[in-house]
Amino acid sequence: MEDRRQEQAAQAERLRRSRDAYEREKAKGDTLREKLAEAERDAARLEDRLGRLKGSFFWRMSKPLRMLVHKVRRTKERLGCYGSIRGILRKLDSKRIERKARRQHGSASFPDEAERAAQSGTVFDRDVTFSILVPLYNTPEKYLRQAIDSVLAQTYGGWELCLADGSDERHGEVERICREYAGRDGRIRYRRLPENKGISGNTNECLAMASGNYIALFDHDDVLHPSVLYEYMKVICAEDADYIYCDEATFKGNRTIDDMITLHFKPDFAPDNLRANNYICHFSAFSRDLVEGGALFRPQFDGSQDHDAILRLTSRARHVVHVPKLLYYWRSHAGSVAADINAKSYAIDAAKGAVAAHLTEQGFRNFEILSTKAFETIFQIKYEIQGNPLISIVIANKDHAEDLERCVTSILEKSSYAHYEIIIVENNSVSEEIFAYYKKIQSNPDIRVITYEGEFNYSAINNLGVSQAKGEYIVLLNNDTSVISIDWMEELLMYAQRSDVGAVGAKLYYEDRTIQHAGVVLGLGQHRTAGHTHYGVSSNNLGYMGRLCYAQNVMAVTGACLMMRRALFQELGGLDESFAVSLNDVDLCIRAWKAGYVNVFTPFAELYHYESRSRGSDIQGAGAQRYDRESAAFRDKWKELLDRGDPYYNPNFSLDRSDFALRLGE
Repeated sequence: MEDRRQEQAAQAERLRRSRDAYEREKAKGDTLREKLAEAERDAARLEDRLGRLKGSFFWRMSKPLRMLVHKVRRTKERLGCYGSIRGILRKLDSKRIERKARRQHGSASFPDEAERAAQSGTVFDRDVTFSILVPLYNTPEKYLRQAIDSVLAQTYGGWELCLADGSDERHGEVERICREYAGRDGRIRYRRLPENKGISGNTNECLAMASGNYIALFDHDDVLHPSVLYEYMKVICAEDADYIYCDEATFKGNRTIDDMITLHFKPDFAPDNLRANNYICHFSAFSRDLVEGGALFRPQFDGSQDHDAILRLTSRARHVVHVPKLLYYWRSHAGSVAADINAKSYAIDAAKGAVAAHLTEQGFRNFEILSTKAFETIFQIKYEIQGNPLISIVIANKDHAEDLERCVTSILEKSSYAHYEIIIVENNSVSEEIFAYYKKIQSNPDIRVITYEGEFNYSAINNLGVSQAKGEYIVLLNNDTSVISIDWMEELLMYAQRSDVGAVGAKLYYEDRTIQHAGVVLGLGQHRTAGHTHYGVSSNNLGYMGRLCYAQNVMAVTGACLMMRRALFQELGGLDESFAVSLNDVDLCIRAWKAGYVNVFTPFAELYHYESRSRGSDIQGAGAQRYDRESAAFRDKWKELLDRGDPYYNPNFSLDRSDFALRLGE
């Protein structure tokens, strides 16, 4: 009887706790709805005022002045001038390096006679024929001849050129030129199509002509580097690559390839980058075995058929390999996508459709694909949040009541995700102020303060906090941060929920809105351990090739704001406590990557970070000595990986700078 009463009492207590938890979540939701409603009212009022302003006489008369102001601002951003002469000089130095790099990566990089002979005489241990597919449509003679000549100039001779011509009757010179070349070299195959089937249909006709065991995609008005097939053969034989791509540049229409406009140095295969942005683009070559059903391009994605194909083929590939050399020259001229995506506005819808089809095939549902400010075909992907899991936010703290209060208040007031707990790990505080604050905030049942006894060790402190966490997901958060974007937790969670993702990191700003963190690169910086990219640039900067505008794979993210599944954190052994202060977050991310997970940086979760207030400086005195010791230990632990280089950071970039400045050859 007594046991039954105890069980009933325990059941009643569980019900009471459930009701209390429900009421707390309901109260959070009600507060959030009130805030969102007020924000919507404010937005409506501002939109109404803006509408009246734009219709005023003053607005119309001030248009020339506004245009001048915008031009000055854009010029300032391009120069990298954020109010400092140092910024201007740094940007000008980058431009100088880029000009020199253009010469280095243009025709000056072509093999001389001796190197050409050596490459042509190389005997590979695999028999590979590249079928180079070129759909033709009204191609100007000069462009067509340059394209075909660049194939004939290849130092690797195992290729065939498949030309399917859908040109109209007014462009008969296309057929004449192709038959001229085909008569000179039997590896060139030409077919005149009875009608133009569009870029997808014409390319599929090329594929029907092909007999090679590797397929390569080549645009009819572009130029190949003479060594591109040779370089691809090397990785096919050495690494069993079944999908290969390289770096590329755009050049001005009627000029030579040395008149480069942009140089695009790419990361190694990065699936999240590819979903958000067709960074692979050119020059793709892949095993014919990856093509299913006899068709390569799908007509419904004309305008973005390459993005659709790349997403499908790379998802089937065993080993995608990036050759980090500039081996493809993409001609930019009036009407080309290289010049202006708006010249083919249908390509925007096609690109969204291609990404949507890929995500659906990968099992995702109820996602959203949005264009970003960087470019219409660079996307923000919003994945569906699965369920309503508890998130445990772990904050290490010693004194610094003002910092901690700002951090906690920002979470409570600015977070749209309601199901979270905050665990503050107290370590050796001495001020009365902080203990008074602890007492105050613990009246909130979603906030706990636990104590770590011992000298400061960031790794051990956070490991203790995670061990006490109840959430399915944990966030390591510095006490000197403050929330900016209200959906920051959702933006992190949508990636952390994926089974292939390890750590997820946010975009962090200094108080002046310059960037503190946008992903971590191994080997970057003076100590050659790890450093932050885009460090110190303005918040409105788009980043290298738009990288500050889309979620992407990185080797590591900062522990100042890092989300991970709690089970995975524990499976990896938590933070390595031998890294007491520095590089423990990078070490954790590397271990996740080594275990087969990808790490993600998202620019859509934004916070301020008033860096290093709680731990002091790492660049002078005892802090510098400690950082030197931990850096040496990190370099020793990850020597092999550091020697190979960060796979998501092209080796053509300098490790001395965080702004993607190019590394010049000897």
